[in-house]
Parts: sequence; structure tokens; C-alpha cells
Amino acid sequence: MRNKLLLLCLLCAALVLPGCATQQRHVHDETPSVQQALTLSDEIEEKIFALDPTHVTETDTRETLAKAPAPRIVNIHGGIYPVHLAMKSFSKFLIGMGYPEASIKNPGNGSYSFTCYERSENIAGAIAWYYEREGLRPMMIGHSQGGIQAVKVLDQLAGRSSAPLSIWNPVTRKSEDRYDIVDPLTGETRPVASVQLCYATAVGAGGFTRFLPNQWDMLGRLRKIPDSVEEFTGFYMGLDIIGGDFVGFGSANKFEPTDKAIVRNVRLPTGYNHVTVPATKHLLKDQEIKDWINNYTPTQKPRLDVKFDSDSSHILWAADVWHSIKKHWVLELQRVIRAKRARHHGE
Repeated sequence: MRNKLLLLCLLCAALVLPGCATQQRHVHDETPSVQQALTLSDEIEEKIFALDPTHVTETDTRETLAKAPAPRIVNIHGGIYPVHLAMKSFSKFLIGMGYPEASIKNPGNGSYSFTCYERSENIAGAIAWYYEREGLRPMMIGHSQGGIQAVKVLDQLAGRSSAPLSIWNPVTRKSEDRYDIVDPLTGETRPVASVQLCYATAVGAGGFTRFLPNQWDMLGRLRKIPDSVEEFTGFYMGLDIIGGDFVGFGSANKFEPTDKAIVRNVRLPTGYNHVTVPATKHLLKDQEIKDWINNYTPTQKPRLDVKFDSDSSHILWAADVWHSIKKHWVLELQRVIRAKRARHHGE
């Protein structure tokens, strides 16, 4: 009963404190150039091609992937203060597992996530800005209202807005007043609203949060995933009174593709905490837990089949997302290398 009251209080806070989960801005332009992805040594390229994207080991990450650039990860946190700290914890988890910090931190303010109150047009424009500079299709991870915002961003990149979508610079936090990018792999000019992410995911997106005023435009289309992402995973959990439709039970929580996007739906165990599910930095403390996460194979209804001495809360969500991130890290590098070789072959 006490936990339910706490969650209801937090929900009320979301209604009256919509702008609280924000950070101060400090410019840190650490964005890697696309040239990094196009100038890998022949040895590293061959090692990358030899990797199995669905079975990436800790050794693969440390000895091969760490020597190459990584796709930009765009995190979007929910609206309850201080929920951004949970997404920061998840970012620290990714860094501890071997993902480069520079590919997660926002170069404009040094933060680890966008707020769910950032305009979806801005986040979509930032994704295009990242892709144009880095050449690797970004990934997007949304939590709670941030998950709803992630689907809004996908809609923007799918061209569902009546107004043209412009580049948005995350360093200056201003629109660049242009509506096309030069594709870094082909050299062709293409509209911002044609950029595709390689992977996106949302956890706890729905429930009461869909009825907040800033989410009303998503009623009826939250669960529909367009082709602006190659692969999408939707996570929900039973007894989620904040972010679960019908308290996290039933087909109403499941996402579906509008066309060709690959969409998975994963039900997490009842008892996973809606507010803190991204808080996963503690998983780094135990090597046995890290080994289990690195060896994890995704399923529709994941179960923890071992008992650890250390805190393993939220391990199934972290393991599933980490598996997808590693997979698309490899696939994106392979995609860029193929494009480079095709360009050189044609010269």
C-alpha cells in the first residue's frame, strides 16, 4: 500500500512539475567525425565483419568494437523529478559495459538524456544532425513519458508532420534553418524527414501518462511504429499503474508496425518499478552479473533463471536493451564499411 501511495504522489508531481527534470547547459563538443568510421584499419574492419551481431561477447566489445566509433544513443527520460538520474544511471551502465561515453553524452550540455518535454521536432532534427556528422544511424531509448516522446520522434522522421522538419543543432540548441542533409555515406541530398534510426525502444510508455496534456496528440497512435526505425522493442510490466495500459496487462500494451519495421513486445516481470527501471548502474558491481548480461539471449517473456549475491534489480530490461545495442553497433559498422568499400570500388 505504501508503494502504491508513493507512485500516486509521483504521478501528481508529474502533473504539477512538468519542467523539473532538466539540466544546466555546458558545451562539450565531443561528437566524433564520420571520417572516424571511414578510416578504420583493414585489420579492424575484418574483425568487425567476423563478428556475429546476435552473439557479441565482452571480449568482442573490448578488443574490437572499442576500437571503432559507435552509433549515437539518444536517451529521453520521463517527466518526474529526479527521473533523469535513472536514465543517467543507465548511461553509466552502458559505459561500464563498454559503450563509448562520447556517443551517449549530449554535446550541447554534457547531459545523458533529453527531457520528455523537449519538442519532438528538435529531437528528430538532432538525430539528423548526428547522422550527417557521424554516418552511423542513431539509436533512441525512451522511458515513461520519454517513451511516448520517442514514438513522436519516429512519427516526425516518418514525415507525418505537415510542416517540413529542420536540422536542430544540439550544441547551439537552435535550428540550422535547413531541411535537408548530405548523406555521409552516399553524398546525396535527402530531407531530414527521411533519416532512419537503426534501433529504438520504449519502456513504461502508456497508462496514465498518455492522458497528460502534453501527450494528448498521441492518443490512438502511440502503439503504431513507422519505418523511421529499423527495429523497435516495447517493454511493459504488470501492475504498472503509471505507464501500463490496463495496469500493464493485455494486448493494449503492445506496439505494432505500420509497415516494415521489426517490432518486438516484451513483458517484464510484475514488480519492476516504473519510476526506477532504468537505474541499472549497480549491475556493474558484480562480474557474474555482467557475464550473465553479456550472454543474454532475448525472449518475449524473459525470466531470471539464476540467483545472484548482489542486487540484480531490473537486470532483464538492461540485458535485453544491451543485447540490441551491441547488435546494432556491429550492424551499423558493417554497413558503413560496406559503403566505404563500394565507394572506393566505384572510383
